[in-house]
Amino acid sequence: MNTKLLCAVGGLAIASLFTGPAAADKVKFDFWYGNSGDISQRVQEVCKHFNDSQPEFEAVCTSQGSYYAAVQNTIAAFRGGKPPTVVQVFDVGTLDLMLSDAYYPAYKLMEDNGYKIDWSNYFAGIRAYYASSKGEMFSFPFNSSTAILYWNKDAFKKIGKSEAPKTWEEAEADMKALKNAGFDCPFAFDISQDESWQLMEQFSAVHGEPIATKNNGFGGLDAELTFNKTKFVKFISDLKRWYDDGLAKVKSPNSGEDYVAAFASGHCQMTLTSVGDHGNIGRTAAPDMHWDVALLPVYDGTARHNSFVGGASLWVLKGHTQEEYKAAASFLNFIAQPEQALFWSTVTGYIPVTKTGFDYMKANGFYDKAPYKGRETAIDSLSNYATNGPGGIRLGNFLQIRAELGNGLQEIIANKTPVQKALDDVVQRGDIILRRFEATYKGKELP
Repeated sequence: MNTKLLCAVGGLAIASLFTGPAAADKVKFDFWYGNSGDISQRVQEVCKHFNDSQPEFEAVCTSQGSYYAAVQNTIAAFRGGKPPTVVQVFDVGTLDLMLSDAYYPAYKLMEDNGYKIDWSNYFAGIRAYYASSKGEMFSFPFNSSTAILYWNKDAFKKIGKSEAPKTWEEAEADMKALKNAGFDCPFAFDISQDESWQLMEQFSAVHGEPIATKNNGFGGLDAELTFNKTKFVKFISDLKRWYDDGLAKVKSPNSGEDYVAAFASGHCQMTLTSVGDHGNIGRTAAPDMHWDVALLPVYDGTARHNSFVGGASLWVLKGHTQEEYKAAASFLNFIAQPEQALFWSTVTGYIPVTKTGFDYMKANGFYDKAPYKGRETAIDSLSNYATNGPGGIRLGNFLQIRAELGNGLQEIIANKTPVQKALDDVVQRGDIILRRFEATYKGKELP
């Protein structure tokens, strides 16, 4: 090596001593998520907060456009040998991931990197969805939600009421009174595959009714659908009757105004939707409109049960370096802090997933502030009633089953098929989907 080259190399080494570690020296890891629009911007803010909070790691956070795309793109990347380190997977994709052997269990990741996590700190209704039969957490709950009833206080005042209906019988009476008072759309609902979860899954949960045998799939891959033999049949029959009588309207993008926008505009006076929509409704509600939220109604004589958690969790995938896993563990520990729970719930409407996060938010007066008042209803719904077996749904390819249910509900509303026949057909097609999934994982036992 000549003298000039030695001097050049020596100069670079000395310069590095004075400048310190460059940004490029940070350990980077990919985090793929499915949120889009406003929520995507909020996820990016979470990533920036993490990146700015410490000098060692950098989360490279990329929206895949939708939950479904996030999963499909991750599968393709895994097959290509370049999966993200962390991926957001929606609730109905949980079983698919659990059986994939492609992930690094959350509880083990944190243990291996020196973090002592009190998993019992996670609300039971949330924890059960993402844990094994032994209670081991396989993924980190992230954007968690559940369905609640939104109601227009101004409209109810005109019919002499100051409280939301607690039962569906009471809700029907309220719909009739609202209609008689001149309101064109007392209740708004949607029957598309992406929105049917409020109508079937959450209804079944709060009524303590099974969706499938084997504890909704937690007991084995040979589960069969049963929601065509429960109170859900009565609910859909009532919903169809309310629709025919003009008490309820289907509101979706195809109708020119979806059900959330229809409520926020004051065009419809009640709807069922996620607590995650609370912030959006608060920002878009008609001027001077007074509204509130309440627990989902149940039929008379029903002992209320916990609702199911919705949203998504974060999974860490195999195929990465120990340094990347160290970075991922640091990120997951960061988002679990109470301060981050406060930020996340403030800007989105999603609920805190831990008791300490919830207590921290209460101590800071979060639920006393007008824009956020009522969001604690979701915590109540998930935590304070009888449990539904293991606490959720563990059925394979459930997104396809949702699509079949959406098709069946459309046939019912269009008077193409009677309620019982349509739901029987949905269950028959859904069981075929479950048997295909079972065959794919033949010999596998649920964790």
